[in-house]
Amino acid sequence: MKQLLLVLTVIRNPETRSLVKVVLQGAGHRVIESGEFSQAQSLLSNGLAPDLLLIESTPQGPSETVHFRQLLKSASKQNICLLMGMAEHTIRKEASDLGIRHFLMKPVTRGDIESMIDGLIHPAAEFHGEAVFPAMEASTPALAGTAQTATVPLLEELGDNRFFLAASPSMLEIHRQVKLLAGVDVTVLLLGESGTGKEVIAHLIHKHSRRGRHKFLNVNCAALPADLLESELFGHQQGAFTGAIKDRAGKFEQANRGTLLLDEIGEMTAQMQAKLLHVLQDGQFTRLGGQDSTKVDVRILAATNIQIENALQEKTFREDLYYRLSAFTIHIPPLRERREEIPYLIEETIRRTPEEMKSNSECGLPSRLVDAALFYRWPGNLRELRNFVTRTLILRNPDAALRELETKIEASAAPGQNDRMVSAQPDSAGMRSIVRDVKDRTEVQMIQDALDASGWNRRHAAQDLNISYRGLLYKIQQHRLTPRLSRGSNEGFRSSYSVRGNAG
Repeated sequence: MKQLLLVLTVIRNPETRSLVKVVLQGAGHRVIESGEFSQAQSLLSNGLAPDLLLIESTPQGPSETVHFRQLLKSASKQNICLLMGMAEHTIRKEASDLGIRHFLMKPVTRGDIESMIDGLIHPAAEFHGEAVFPAMEASTPALAGTAQTATVPLLEELGDNRFFLAASPSMLEIHRQVKLLAGVDVTVLLLGESGTGKEVIAHLIHKHSRRGRHKFLNVNCAALPADLLESELFGHQQGAFTGAIKDRAGKFEQANRGTLLLDEIGEMTAQMQAKLLHVLQDGQFTRLGGQDSTKVDVRILAATNIQIENALQEKTFREDLYYRLSAFTIHIPPLRERREEIPYLIEETIRRTPEEMKSNSECGLPSRLVDAALFYRWPGNLRELRNFVTRTLILRNPDAALRELETKIEASAAPGQNDRMVSAQPDSAGMRSIVRDVKDRTEVQMIQDALDASGWNRRHAAQDLNISYRGLLYKIQQHRLTPRLSRGSNEGFRSSYSVRGNAG
């Protein structure tokens, strides 16, 4: 007989509260909702013994914080699961110190709740003698910084409201590389699409280097014409040109002993490339209009969103400058290749948004909107995601934001966009299409087999495929997968597992 649970919840977010209740009651479990921490503590004191106490760890104000901590101390630690926001590090540490080991990271999905209950009924692992739910994260620092998929994202503050976040293997690997680069004073070339966070990585490198106590300066090489860029980089003497009314130090001098990021270096003219190469080779330069050479100690980082290989072939970027800059190269993946980070980026963006831009009742974006964000390609990457979240908070119309995303998703998946007609003698684009088609069909087969083998337990299938849970959700949506019907099955079984994208 299926084991049914009694679950006591203290969840403020209406979207999350509704989702938890629907999933649990739909599976036959009994749910008691408590609106306040003090009320839940009173229920426990009066003899209520739930199989699971599910708490959203967002106390508001000193009074609620006191009741929240009392509730944690009075309840059985074996039966507590905290719904945590990514940035709630202090509360997480306090909970861990009290012996609580079970956490679910927001935004919570239906699959997270199902796996949590499955793990409670059928515990499959031990962590210091306590059951660890498969959908939850064990609070262990040993996992931080590894190249595995992060259940708790790595978040590092960089000052001026900048932050580095990694929850994907690729970004965790970049963080590992940056730590290795900290003690090696070499130039670094940052490659990636516009908006992927190249400047953030540059700040991260500077922070961990021996130059972290000194200045970090940034020059956008695409924003200035060549003559002004030369003055911006190397400075000028009084009278060097019209308007030069006094001597001025350039960015190289200003960043002495620190770090200088040459952003959009792929847009630099050939003449400026030659001058920059000379400075990188000799470590010295002359101010515009000056006679004396100046020597500085600056670490150079460079960034570009151009296809550097094409630029080298077309001779628009000097090979000797490229080899001088690329002592170490970091390729930053686009957001569509690290979708598991999207929910955490959304939450962190909301947390850092000024209060006057948010509704007093705003606890975050609705889960359905976050789910839709996972399936959009985000061609503008982090910049587009940040603007979307900010715009949604200001307009306070998540339904309109959801329709906007769904329209974009449908447009990107329009018939013919990804299906190229291959001629009898295909060109290189046609060959790439054939390879991509074979890869997609192989990927679909592997995912379908893993899902069927696990009885469509998506978290178990993700583990078997060695991919993240959210990555698997995206693949299911992308390929519009549904369970294969076995003999004797009915169509209702199929519809109950249909991917939402099929309807729209």
